[in-house]
Amino acid sequence: MPAADRLPGLGMTYRALADALLPVVLAAGRVQMHHFRNGVAIETKADSSPVTVADQESEQLILAGLAKIAPAVPVVAEEAMAAGKRPNAASVFFLVDPLDGTREFISGRGEFTVNIALISEGRPVFGVVYAPVTHDLFVTVDARKVVRANVAPDSTAQRIADIAAHAVQARKADPRRLTAMVSRSHMTPATTAYLANYTIAETRSAGSSLKFCLVAAGEADVYPRAGATNEWDTAAGQAVLEAAGGSVTTFDGVPLRYGKAEANYRNPDYVAWGVGRPELV
Repeated sequence: MPAADRLPGLGMTYRALADALLPVVLAAGRVQMHHFRNGVAIETKADSSPVTVADQESEQLILAGLAKIAPAVPVVAEEAMAAGKRPNAASVFFLVDPLDGTREFISGRGEFTVNIALISEGRPVFGVVYAPVTHDLFVTVDARKVVRANVAPDSTAQRIADIAAHAVQARKADPRRLTAMVSRSHMTPATTAYLANYTIAETRSAGSSLKFCLVAAGEADVYPRAGATNEWDTAAGQAVLEAAGGSVTTFDGVPLRYGKAEANYRNPDYVAWGVGRPELV
């Protein structure tokens, strides 16, 4: 099999990792849906962000799954980091946000996701994003291929071949009619100022990493984000978007990089584009 089909540091193909992680993300989705329907107690972390037992139980499931799939690969996970567990993130490591969009989860909106990414030499090379409420799954199955599927958390699917997945591609931006994705819970003046540089025909709000995925699916053109985010918030979505032909950079055009342990895995302001970044107006 060509070396290009294999993920760095794993000795596995993209498809093999996608297959191995499918039951894991579905199991995390089942846990989240149980708590989403029945309600959970809310705690506040040191950074003032909310956390629930759904976040914690999902992460435990994912960490157990990754320990079986790739036991030698370090994992940087949101709730473990909050608890002070800081692994040595080598040149190859996993980034996990077990429940991205906790505020949407708490508010009763379905825009939360399970995010798992593989990082190699500072780049997200593999990503899976799963939205349990809408059953939307996005996963990289090759360096330049993303598939999307509708699969319920209670599905018994064990492989991507078991579900009706189809390839998606980011669209070429029309500079006269851009569709922008913005954060539902974290809109900022700096984000508004960035979008003022372009001709925006439609603005859509959404929670979690679904914004990356909708750009990857050709349903939007640009998603800017100014404000505090962590690497686990963006890595899986960035991997999905870049495999679909898009890009993610800082506002200054520098590629968004990963493994910044010295900065507590914080991101700078960033912008995600589909195909073709228009000139400023």
